[in-house]
Amino acid sequence: MARIQVAQGDITEFVGDAIVNAANNHLVLGSGVAGAIRRKGGPSIQEECDRHGPIQVGEAALTGAGQLPVRYVIHAAVLGDAPASLETVRRATRAALRLALEKGLHKVAFPLLGTGVGGLGVSMVVETMLDELLAAPDPLEVTLYGYTEADAEAIRQALARRGQFPEG
Repeated sequence: MARIQVAQGDITEFVGDAIVNAANNHLVLGSGVAGAIRRKGGPSIQEECDRHGPIQVGEAALTGAGQLPVRYVIHAAVLGDAPASLETVRRATRAALRLALEKGLHKVAFPLLGTGVGGLGVSMVVETMLDELLAAPDPLEVTLYGYTEADAEAIRQALARRGQFPEG
């Protein structure tokens, strides 16, 4: 089972192997998490996305991380040609985990997928993502980011209900 930590704030500050982007399937780095990745990581990330995309909603693609303090960005497409749903969140989370494991990445940070532009409720997304994250194998260490303190607290409470008590 993957180890899960909780953090609050800006995922682009995460130091580790990779961060996950809440992406659209055209891999256009627009607003929200994707916009922050574009601004802080530099243009090379969008250039790589342009070569990879589009992908299917529910899939994930890997790019370099430009100037971010990680090696890679995993772009998990939760919406685009189809609206965000709990099923697209589930599939995109699973696809991002699969890419991380294939590349031998151990420290990965996820935002709450689909809660921004996708408009999905935080508590439902947390539960859906935890289903997938808690099933991921060791030695994966996942930091689940809540942008606000309320989001981070929702993650902590959901983990506690599952008998998990992470640091952070």
